[in-house]
Amino acid sequence: MPRYDYYCEENGRTIEVYHSIKQALTTWCELCEAAKIDPGDTPASAAVRKIITTPPMMNVPTGNSELKNLGFTKLVKRLDGTYENVTRTGTEKRFLDRNDPSSMPHLHKKITD
Repeated sequence: MPRYDYYCEENGRTIEVYHSIKQALTTWCELCEAAKIDPGDTPASAAVRKIITTPPMMNVPTGNSELKNLGFTKLVKRLDGTYENVTRTGTEKRFLDRNDPSSMPHLHKKITD
């Protein structure tokens, strides 16, 4: 279920709630019910608005070395049609060759339960 942040100008609070994408919260009362919190002294009819925040998981690795450190494999297609393993480790080969199974990335060493 998606996470949303709502702001209430009446009390200056920002509340995080999880609800269906089809649901729209417009009042403090609706927000408190969705968040399962006590409304306090704020009027139930106080308006709330959804605020834009950075979505979760937007902190994705940007460089090849970061991907490599996290255990990912990145293959880059070169102009001649070959693929280069830019995150190779240990005994992995730099370029993949479809006729050479040993040139494939060592995924069995990277995947763990």
